[in-house]
Amino acid sequence: MKAPGFGDRKKEMLRDIAVITGAKFVSEELGHTLDSVELTDLGSAKKVLVTKENTIIVEGKGTKTEIKERVKEIKAQIAKTSSDYDKEKLQERLAKLDGGVAVIQVGAASETEAKEKKDRVTDAIHATRAALE
Repeated sequence: MKAPGFGDRKKEMLRDIAVITGAKFVSEELGHTLDSVELTDLGSAKKVLVTKENTIIVEGKGTKTEIKERVKEIKAQIAKTSSDYDKEKLQERLAKLDGGVAVIQVGAASETEAKEKKDRVTDAIHATRAALE
């Protein structure tokens, strides 16, 4: 399995996976090495589906407390960042940790048409969220 993301984002996504599965996050920056990993440091899940492009973790065995703490950290990062790109990536990670993930891809023949379709999808998402509340 290839780790997702690049650079610091990759480390943070691996940390998310560790929290979801109840694993110990291993990083040389934290003074850990692969040689020092014990069986008890590994996490688990009810089911893990791995394909060439995706890895899906179902019912990871991480504690709800640690997951909530991680969600809180990511929400704080979202509040601090001014970059739309960073906010989008953080919100994707937040959705994956919180259990609700959806990626909607919209295509169009022109930039104007794409913007209009994106606005329609955004409106539909907001309407759906409002209906759920």
